[in-house]
Amino acid sequence: MSSDGFLHRYFLNNGHKRLHKWVHYFDIYEKHFERFRNRPVTMLEIGVFGGGSLAMWREYLGPQARIIGLDINPACKAHEAEGIEIHIGSQDDPAVLDRILAENPTIDIVLDDGSHMMRHLAATFQHLYPRMSPHGVYMLEDLHTCYWDEFEGGLKRPGSFMELAKELMDSLNAAHTRGALPISDFTASTFSMSVYDSIIAFERRPQGARLAPVTQPMPRKDPAKGG
Repeated sequence: MSSDGFLHRYFLNNGHKRLHKWVHYFDIYEKHFERFRNRPVTMLEIGVFGGGSLAMWREYLGPQARIIGLDINPACKAHEAEGIEIHIGSQDDPAVLDRILAENPTIDIVLDDGSHMMRHLAATFQHLYPRMSPHGVYMLEDLHTCYWDEFEGGLKRPGSFMELAKELMDSLNAAHTRGALPISDFTASTFSMSVYDSIIAFERRPQGARLAPVTQPMPRKDPAKGG
C-alpha cells in the first residue's frame, strides 16, 4: 500500500514531539492520504495529546496544508505552530464542530483519534461527515475500542461504532436492496468503506446512477453463408 514509506520513517526517526501509533497504521494512512500531498488541503485531527501527529501531518502533507487539532485539554494549545491550529472543546459538541466548520468550510481529511468513546465516535461522524469535502476522507482509528467495555463497546454491542459501520455497509449498497433501504445522503456521497484492523476509512465521492452495460464482440456475418 505505502507509496514511499515517508510516515513510517518519520515515526522511527521522530525526536520532536510525543508520537504514539500502531505500526500497521502507516501503510493505511499513505494509501488514503497520498493524493492530498503538496496540495492546499485542510485536515482535522481529533485528539492532540502530545502534538506529535499534528507535526507529522504537516511534514507529510506539505507547506500548503492547513492542520487543525481538536482536544478537550486547554494545554494542547501549546502545540500550535505555523500551519497548525488548535481548537479546545469536546468532539461531540455540535457548537465546537460548527465553529471549526465556519472557519474552515472545506475540510478534506478528518482523522478521529479522540476519546474513542462510542457515543463520541458516532456523534462526531454524523455531524462532520456530510459537511466535509465531497471528495474527502473520513478515517477513524483505534477502533479495537469498539470491543472494550470501558469505551462503551463490546462484541455486537448496540451503539458500538463497528455496529454502525455494518449498517452503513448496507446503506452503501442501498441501490441493490430492491427498496428495502432508501437511497440516503450517505449512499449518494460515499465511494467506498475500507475496513482494517482498528481502522475504518470512508472515501467520499458523489455517486451517479448505477449502470451495467453489456460489452461483447461486434456481430459479423459468416462469409460462408454469403449475403
